[in-house]
Amino acid sequence: MKNFELITDKKPSGDQPSSIKKLVQGLKNGEQNQVLLGATGTGKTFTIANVIKESGKPTLVLSHNKTLASQLYTEFKEIFPNNKVEYFISYFDYYKPEAYIPSSDTFIDKTSKGNVDIEAMRMSALNSLLSHNDVIVVASVASIYGALNREEYAWGLTELEIGQVYERTKLLRRLIEINYNRTKGDLVRGSFRVVGETFEIVPGWTDDFYLRLDFFGDELDSIEIVDPLNKNIIQKLQKYTIYPGDAYTIRKTTLKNAIPSIEKEFKKRLDYFEKEGKILEKERLKQRISSDIESLKEFGMTSGIENYSMYLDGRNFGERPYTIMDYFPKNSLMVIDESHMMIPQLHAMYKGDRSRKENLVEYGFRLPSALENRPLRFEEWENAFPWPKIFVSATPSNYEIEKSGEKNIVKQIIRPTGLLDPKIEVIPYEGQVDFIYDKLIEQRKVDEKSFILTTTKRFSEELSSYLKNKKIKSAYIHSEHKTFERNEIIRKLRVGVYEVIIGINLLREGMDVPEVSKVFVMDSDKESFLRSKSSLIQIIGRAARNVNGIVYLFGNKISRSMKLAIDETENRRKIQIIHNKKNGITPKTIFKKIPEPIHVQGKKNEKALELSQKMNAKEKSKLIASLRGQMLMASRKMNFEEAARIRDLILELECN
Repeated sequence: MKNFELITDKKPSGDQPSSIKKLVQGLKNGEQNQVLLGATGTGKTFTIANVIKESGKPTLVLSHNKTLASQLYTEFKEIFPNNKVEYFISYFDYYKPEAYIPSSDTFIDKTSKGNVDIEAMRMSALNSLLSHNDVIVVASVASIYGALNREEYAWGLTELEIGQVYERTKLLRRLIEINYNRTKGDLVRGSFRVVGETFEIVPGWTDDFYLRLDFFGDELDSIEIVDPLNKNIIQKLQKYTIYPGDAYTIRKTTLKNAIPSIEKEFKKRLDYFEKEGKILEKERLKQRISSDIESLKEFGMTSGIENYSMYLDGRNFGERPYTIMDYFPKNSLMVIDESHMMIPQLHAMYKGDRSRKENLVEYGFRLPSALENRPLRFEEWENAFPWPKIFVSATPSNYEIEKSGEKNIVKQIIRPTGLLDPKIEVIPYEGQVDFIYDKLIEQRKVDEKSFILTTTKRFSEELSSYLKNKKIKSAYIHSEHKTFERNEIIRKLRVGVYEVIIGINLLREGMDVPEVSKVFVMDSDKESFLRSKSSLIQIIGRAARNVNGIVYLFGNKISRSMKLAIDETENRRKIQIIHNKKNGITPKTIFKKIPEPIHVQGKKNEKALELSQKMNAKEKSKLIASLRGQMLMASRKMNFEEAARIRDLILELECN
């Protein structure tokens, strides 16, 4: 078994050493639930990284939103470069599930847009779990949704070794069988081509390289990993495992065995509708399911195949679906980041999914077995995987506290850098926008950044527009941004493309941006979910990584939640000040490396920026003019994503 190697110059400090010791000891003692109650900026992620290293357990890290998940993924990947760090979130950029509204007799068909980069990363996670023990998977709530039966997916693994004999036609058939597409043209993910006695194969989970297999007759003579750009050999191997071409690779026999069961349920349901006199429902079901069965028989695939997952998995009614957690070994660890947000999310998934699908089943759009294509119930998540759990939050809820018990709550208040919780000022509403503008101009002198949190989309948009008109480099981050777009906006704030980011809820938990010294909180005195004690403490924490951290709470009165949050912050500041004086510590801003983009479009911009560094002013001006032309052309062709990418690149070039 390979050990976890923590590669970093940092050493645990502040409250981290005692937190690590207590958590590791808790795991050794067999404690099933522990809480890491850590103030923002105390290095909770670094503490957990050390716990993973010390315990040696494969780890699933759950995060309640994709932006935070990508941040955690980047951090773990950086400090565990020699281990398998993976990313598992929903692969949909846009998803509208099928639904039926009886009151208006409206059927809404499923529409979705997948993201091939995310899908590849999901496959990489499954592949690592099948072949390695030193695995950390950072995942969103997608982790409790159905995944292919582990045994079925593992069937698709194909082992190759130099010197072994592989009959050419059998290898061809095997690659097609595990969902690789043969091509004579360009190689893309999940495809292969044959040139003479050479096979060239691009894995389904990455296009960073391709595999070249050279044969002498039927004997495998060499296995090479090749750079697709310059064709240079990256590595020569003795053995290699080819993983399936996509994440839903099933045996023909599995499908063949499933179809009679689908047909049996189909007939039973038609008989039920006939008996109940529901002729319309019967006809709907007859048309839809007949078409699906015909497609499964003919092509081995149908739109909405996931609705038949119960039969493809070999499950019965009521049995829980397989998830990525089934790919983990039994000695694993689960870390629930920002647990006060993640736990309610885990609770809500099953009921929301169930209520929508019950209408589809009742009115003849789906078979009852479609209800078994579902996320885990909360109780299943709790009990089906009896791994030890560590709940991580600055504001844990009653659930985590009660599950763990007082003795298993590990508090982490002192920061390694000696930083204090930020100062707080309460500012009246009158003149608030002018106040924000003045502070943003003021902070330019020290090259620091800001967050502004509003409570409505409209106010966010209007404020963003106002600041842009005043020549403030601002960005508005919202739920309609795709996963990688959000990451890029945050990264651009850090590198200086933006001075301030405006948002509603996405800037609250876990956003680790040490360049942010000012946080402006609109409507602070309006009691709500967005302005509760817990929410305000989380928001205040966004300024806790900078020595000049200050939070402005806008309100004409001090609400109950404001008072509780201010008091909690002041108590922590007192503890931190006493610690610093006792140990002669001078607080300093956290330094954190700005990561490279983890997606294709961001990397394109990064390469263009590198080239621009070598240009003189005239050449750069010429490049910007050319890019403006390309942006207009992309816009005219209605390729708005490309136009937006070029727009962002122009903005970065102008700022560098």
